Amino acid sequence: MRYISTRGEAPALSFKEALLVGLADDDGLYVPETWPTFTPGEIRAFRGRPYTEVAFTVIRAFVDGEIDDATLRAMIDEAYATFRHPAVVPLVQSGPNTWLMELFHGPTLAFKDVAMQILARLMDHVLTERGERLTIVGATSGDTGGAALEAFRHCEGIDTFFMYPDGKVSDVQRRQMTTVEGDNTHAIAIDGTFDDCQNMVKAMFAHRAFRDEVRLSAVNSINWGRVMAQTVYYFTAAASLGSPDRPITFVVPTGNFGDIFAGHVAGRMGLPIDRLVIATNENDILSRTLSTGSYTVADVRATITPSMDIQISSNFERLLHEALGREPGTVVELLGRLKSDGGYTLPADARAYIAEHFDAGSADQAETRETIAALHAEFGYLADPHTAVAVRVGQGFADGENPVVILATAHPAKFPDTVKAATGSVPAVPARAAHRDGAPEDINRLPDDRAAVEAFIATRTRAREA
Repeated sequence: MRYISTRGEAPALSFKEALLVGLADDDGLYVPETWPTFTPGEIRAFRGRPYTEVAFTVIRAFVDGEIDDATLRAMIDEAYATFRHPAVVPLVQSGPNTWLMELFHGPTLAFKDVAMQILARLMDHVLTERGERLTIVGATSGDTGGAALEAFRHCEGIDTFFMYPDGKVSDVQRRQMTTVEGDNTHAIAIDGTFDDCQNMVKAMFAHRAFRDEVRLSAVNSINWGRVMAQTVYYFTAAASLGSPDRPITFVVPTGNFGDIFAGHVAGRMGLPIDRLVIATNENDILSRTLSTGSYTVADVRATITPSMDIQISSNFERLLHEALGREPGTVVELLGRLKSDGGYTLPADARAYIAEHFDAGSADQAETRETIAALHAEFGYLADPHTAVAVRVGQGFADGENPVVILATAHPAKFPDTVKAATGSVPAVPARAAHRDGAPEDINRLPDDRAAVEAFIATRTRAREA
């Protein structure tokens, strides 16, 4: 299987090559040249199977023989042995026809662990095989950085640097980045917003001399391996609830669009999906885009759901590529308008494609707090604020015949102040993560300045020596 760029100018790559480079040379995002598919019988056979078996089957379709089956299966087994629930991503019923899919049973208590744990092993395997090193640089609005630094801290061939907006992530999220024990992991607090951090990453990738000097790569959701791994749990949840014999609706709290795009990928692979529902907070660019057809950037507002405090959703480019019939010229044109004018209008055919597959809604901070309180009062369930946004938005889709699965993306202990204010209860930090509470923090505070950040990275990465 070959991987192509959404912008059409970069060379097609193999799975291993796409995995290591992350961002394409033309600044596009890699997607498979063709979508692998499963028959209804193959999807039906996922019922009752362990998560690792389904993961092997789904991921194997994208790897397409580039890693032998025994090695791939061993990496998958090792990755999900780090999760503390036998189902890895269990379903918890929250209504007559509604379920919460808990994605937070990994090492850093967030859904990012599901993809990051296997991605680290895949990348380290390929680098060891080649005798090479890489420098990973990423931006995080809260959870990706902690999951990446934790997953990659044992990787011999990789040095990892993650930027986060200083003072704009929760204390738990910050500590999960700044207390990681590993000489190859670095947390960088940037004086700015998440979009500033993300723009910095894109600027470093565009700076070709630096990119080549430190062998830059990415593991945030621009890396195809992340989306690939997240596709798995759509299959496991749907099969558990009767797929392919009835379609499932998924409600996904999202900011950068990677998690919900993985659901769209599952649909392209043959999984019957009723609706994919985008759930956002006040920074509702995705909801506004679906309702108006205009992708127009506004100011970012800081909220109690920081992972959604985003205006530039990187993975929306992948959906745009699909919605435009994989015509890269129009993708480049629209993204050029986003950069120059702060927005663009979706062509009619693209808007129709998106409306066919997606719905969207938003919840403000007051509604989010009300939902956290209601879940606790009615079910004794503590939900983090991002999950609560999805629950609130999902209420409008729970009256149909088909099951509704709401993605619970983070453990409530990651947002103790918000949860306590809404319920009066302080969520306990699971024992597997409690050791971070008293650990010393290593914080590198830098200005929103590309040259300063590049200098910091260049003096610490070992990839320059390889």
